[in-house]
Amino acid sequence: MHPSAQRGFEVAADAYERARPGYPPEAVAWLSERLGLGPGCTVVDVAAGTGKLTRMLVETGARVIAVEPVDGMRAKLVDTVPSVEALSGVAQELPLPDSSADAITIAQAFHWFARNEALSEMARVLRARGALGLIWNLRDKRDALQRAITELIEPLRGNEPTAYDRRWRAVLESSTLFGPIEEARFQTEQQLDANGLAERIGSISFVATAAEELKSSVLRRVRELASDRIVRLPYVTTAFVSPVLPD
Repeated sequence: MHPSAQRGFEVAADAYERARPGYPPEAVAWLSERLGLGPGCTVVDVAAGTGKLTRMLVETGARVIAVEPVDGMRAKLVDTVPSVEALSGVAQELPLPDSSADAITIAQAFHWFARNEALSEMARVLRARGALGLIWNLRDKRDALQRAITELIEPLRGNEPTAYDRRWRAVLESSTLFGPIEEARFQTEQQLDANGLAERIGSISFVATAAEELKSSVLRRVRELASDRIVRLPYVTTAFVSPVLPD
């Protein structure tokens, strides 16, 4: 794991669960339909976090297995989605047998481990005609508030990978293990007061692990962006499906 992810999401597990948005139902419906989720099939939610996507996958009737390496995040997942089998593990070493899943989903995380080793491991776990589904809620930077937030927090990023530059896509597209990528986009938003906005931004891993004085200063300025009003925080939700190729 990237050390920033390990530390940041351990520290921010509570804030992540409270402050991160869920996924639009229509986006999850699109993903579920393309992956063929339903009773009688098994889906593995990799890097499941606190279960933001996991709990929505349960509604398909499929057997859902969650894999999450960060103890604090996985503990939250167990609390929020107790019916799901939750395992400790990383994408490069999934604690599952060969050909044991019909689908793998990854929400808000594939950019952390977009490597051939991870794709090879996921292909091992998928059955023939299985598929990989990816989804992100991306802050909509066409929005003035989102741009202002970006200006405040980007100096803290360091060498963390990001979903916004889509380097992850080049890795998937060049893989000989997975086929053409199908993509869909959806809109969603949060409405937050100043404290809620600060908690949302504080749940970002590189903000959560920043030096305390610097983090406090940045989050104070984030609160000032909302002032005493409720603000609208828009997102573009992007979903992708790629089938595993036959041997």
